[in-house]
Formats: sequence, C-alpha cells, structure tokens
Amino acid sequence: MNTGWEIGTNEQKQALLACVRNVALAALQQYDLEWTEIKFNKMSDTITYKITTENKDCFLLRIHNNSRKQAEIYGEIMFLEHLKNMKVIAPVAQETKSGEYVLNSKISDSEILHVTLMNWINGKLISTPTDIQIRNTGRLLAQIHNAGESFTPEETMSFPEWGVGSFRENMKKLSQYYSVFLSEKEWKVYQNAADKIISELDSINKFSQNYGIIHGDFHMENIIFSRNAAFPIDFGRCGYGYYLYDIASTILGLSWRSRKKYIEGYTSIRKLEADYEGLLEMMFIKVMIENYCHHCSDPRETEGLIAEQPYALAFMQAYLNGQSFLFQPLQITTE
Repeated sequence: MNTGWEIGTNEQKQALLACVRNVALAALQQYDLEWTEIKFNKMSDTITYKITTENKDCFLLRIHNNSRKQAEIYGEIMFLEHLKNMKVIAPVAQETKSGEYVLNSKISDSEILHVTLMNWINGKLISTPTDIQIRNTGRLLAQIHNAGESFTPEETMSFPEWGVGSFRENMKKLSQYYSVFLSEKEWKVYQNAADKIISELDSINKFSQNYGIIHGDFHMENIIFSRNAAFPIDFGRCGYGYYLYDIASTILGLSWRSRKKYIEGYTSIRKLEADYEGLLEMMFIKVMIENYCHHCSDPRETEGLIAEQPYALAFMQAYLNGQSFLFQPLQITTE
C-alpha cells in the first residue's frame, strides 16, 4: 500500500517510526493533557498513537505525511466540528494551549509534518454486522450527508474532489502495475469499465441532493459500533463527491442481502432518486477499481488481488453488459 511515507526497507520503517514518535512526544507538550500512556495505533496515510490520560480519557494523536495540505486537514477538522454541531457523533479535534488545531513539526530543512489530536470514539470494529447494525450504518451515513448540506467551507479550507480527475490519476497508476495481477485480456475489461465510468460521471448533473462534502472512505473498517449504534471514524479523505460514492464504499464489502438492509437504513433518513440503482452500480465499480489502484504497487497485496479477480471481473462484466447486480446474487466463475 502506498501510504505516502518514504519507506523502502524495514530498517527505514523503524527509523521513520522512531523519528515520528519523537515528533509525537514533542507535540503532546503543546496540549493541556495530563497523559500517562502513548501507544502506537497504526500506520496508514497517518501514523497514529492512542493517548491515555490520568482520568482515563483517550485521544488519537495523528502525524500526517506530506500527501495532505494543511488547508485540507483544517477543512476536515472544521467539517467534523460542523457534524458535532449537527448532533452527529464523530471525532473532533482538540486545540493546543495556544488555540491551534494543526501543529507543524519541522523534521528537516525540506520536510514539515502536520500533527492533530482528536478525541477517541469508543467502540469496536465488527467484521460481520447484524441486520440492525447494517441499517444503523446506513442511517448514520444519511445523517452525515444531511448535515453536510448545510456546511459552508471558508477560504482557509481546502477539500479534494473524488471525481473524474482523481479516477484518471488512479487509472494512470494502475496502468503501470496491472500486469502483476491481471492478464492483458483482463486489463482490457478494466479499461472498458473505466471508460464507461468516466463517460457516465461526465453526464451527471451536480446538485445539492446528489453532490457535496462526503466522508470519502466510508467502509466497514472506518465504522465502529457500541452495541447496535454506529459511529464514523477516519475522515482523512473527506472531500467533494457524489453521495452515492460513500454508499458504494460501504456496500462493496456487504452481501447483496445486506446491501438491501443498508439502503433501507439510509432511505429511512434521506431519499434517493428513483433511478439511483444504475448510478450506484457505476460507483460500486469505481470504488472497487480505486481500491485495486491503491494496493497494486504493494507486493504484499499481490496474492490477495489475484484471488479477488474472478469476483471483480464478474461485477465489471455485469456492469458493462448493463446487468443489475447489486441486490441479487451474481454468478461467479472462479476457474
């Protein structure tokens, strides 16, 4: 996975983590926290640590790489503040002693890392959610989208756009690595699907009911549960996009029956257009291809990518043939 961090060997990774831990320790001095424990959480586009205080309150300290601009991080923080004001429970940023939301830490003459501190949302990841949890996840996303409609970004904020431009960039990357898990014939199917996606995206009119600020990465590993209640985490890709893109990100990992439950939950809060299903299928294929674009350059992911292709290609072929596939079983040939 391309995390944006300059890592070539395990030694380089350990050196980076040692450097970033020093950045984290220095940053903590800028917050009014009586912390007792700092624990490495995970490494992705950010390197994160779980911070525990004397009162047993927990926070998430995030060290951002240079793949995100400070204005984008600030935009995410202000969007989360807006969600809080709209009664949507999500992580919110903590200010430093001097009232800053984004700290800058210079680690070399040419590199500055951004640091943010978020409150910790209690809950757990669930790999096989119940029908009630799935419906509640759909309801949660609808609440986020409803709240987002009233969010007005300031000039000091910046947001990426997850549309035709970003998809073309992803396909450009995939064109360099597809041969590690696709045959030439299979790559042609990907190209045909991508062409159809771009054509359909270009034809969609944008308006407030279908387009706005979205989570951008709303899959089941970014949703935690406290009993049946669902809560969103990791808004690091929030930006402009179609609301159906967020829905597609979640249902990609659900069975066809569970997708129906998810839509039931979403539409109990927010309406979808009568002809949404065809556009959602396009977004489904778009998200799936983008996932492969993200992982294709990591040799550790190659085996898994190869194993998934019979399913991926079946979905793509159904999409190209105009065959509905989201809410009914699809015949998969694994030979």
